[in-house]
Amino acid sequence: MEILIKIAQLLLSLTILVILHEAGHFTFAKIFKTKVEKFYMFFNPWFSLFKKKIGETEYGIGWLPLGGYVKIAGMIDESMDKEQMKKPPQPWEFRSKPAWQRFFIMFGGVLVNFLLAFVIYSMILFTWGEQYLPTENVKYGIVCDSAAQSIGLQNGDKILTLDNQKVEKFRSIVPNILLDDVKTIQIERNGELKDIKVPESIIPTLLKDKNFISFRFPYIIDGFSKKSTGKIAGLKKGDRIIGLNHKNVEYADKLTNELKKYKNKQVIVSVIRNNDTIDFTAQIPKSGLLGISADINNIFEFKKINYSFIQAIPAGVTKSYRMGANYLKQVKILFKPETEAYKSIGGFIAIGNIFPGQWDWYSFWNLTAFLSIMLAIINILPIPALDGGHILFLLYEIITRRKPSDKFLEYAQVVGMILIFALLILANGNDIVKLFNK
Repeated sequence: MEILIKIAQLLLSLTILVILHEAGHFTFAKIFKTKVEKFYMFFNPWFSLFKKKIGETEYGIGWLPLGGYVKIAGMIDESMDKEQMKKPPQPWEFRSKPAWQRFFIMFGGVLVNFLLAFVIYSMILFTWGEQYLPTENVKYGIVCDSAAQSIGLQNGDKILTLDNQKVEKFRSIVPNILLDDVKTIQIERNGELKDIKVPESIIPTLLKDKNFISFRFPYIIDGFSKKSTGKIAGLKKGDRIIGLNHKNVEYADKLTNELKKYKNKQVIVSVIRNNDTIDFTAQIPKSGLLGISADINNIFEFKKINYSFIQAIPAGVTKSYRMGANYLKQVKILFKPETEAYKSIGGFIAIGNIFPGQWDWYSFWNLTAFLSIMLAIINILPIPALDGGHILFLLYEIITRRKPSDKFLEYAQVVGMILIFALLILANGNDIVKLFNK
């Protein structure tokens, strides 16, 4: 069921993004009285799932979910309609329009994607506000995986700054290290201040490591699974676990590691309940789990910001800009072979997996806004066959007052399509490799 929910969210998100992106091209084409022959959701090689002609435009749904397209008369695009280009230009065709009009027709899709992200982020902030854990409120320090420990970080370290710059949100620490070329991390360890150097060699690990650091917390029981060993033993919601066989496990990471040693064995679980220390005997199953969940909401002081409708507008612009800037930094990393970032490129499986397994409108709209920014930035890249490639040639024409030949544009379109298909193969190939390596 989770897979179906992920697929449904992905398809709905892509449908919104593709239709509105193509509507951007369509709208500017209509403004400048340019004929649009087709408007399709998804591609339709050989056949369409649905099509209907209204006026001069055929609207349809294709069967290949790799995006969508509008076919504009007199334009060299993915349809590679060379026969049309051999005929004399007509006043309603793309090629007959002034360069500045053609620029806006091509830029329309990207513009809509940026505007869509801004509108969604503004409405998210207005509806739900913003909640996050400030770095300074991570009072018990961090939990480090092996990669974090390899650069000198330790469990319990409190991160203060990155390159002596404060990071407001705890969840921004790892992205900042990855994207901002951070050289040092300032920490507090057992009351002492230390500098931890960040080697460039850690970047490939950060790209694929989801657990580099997390926040440390005491284990206060919030709930139980159906066949909870802890509940059978007598543990209750609100108990704080502090020991196993009288060994100190005051934090969740210590408890998890220690439980693994007692699979299929009995263990004494010590808890604090109403200021009293109580011992319980529990039989640990082969899973090494007590079947309990932890309460973190009442341990940390989260910051909540509520926005009025007017306040949400500039906040939405700021968030859109920040997300766009961060994604551009990620694209920049792709061009550094030493980062091995190409191995982290994901296709449809990776994109689908970022959606939660349960329908959550807050997550859905956040992810749709981010995908809209991602689609805009990818499309604006100066690669032939993408909007950015067409825009590049139009800017050349506007500046030099010389229009590239149709034959050159045809060859450029072919090269661009080859590059795009190669990228699709790489991205979805990475997905398949990751599936087999699980």
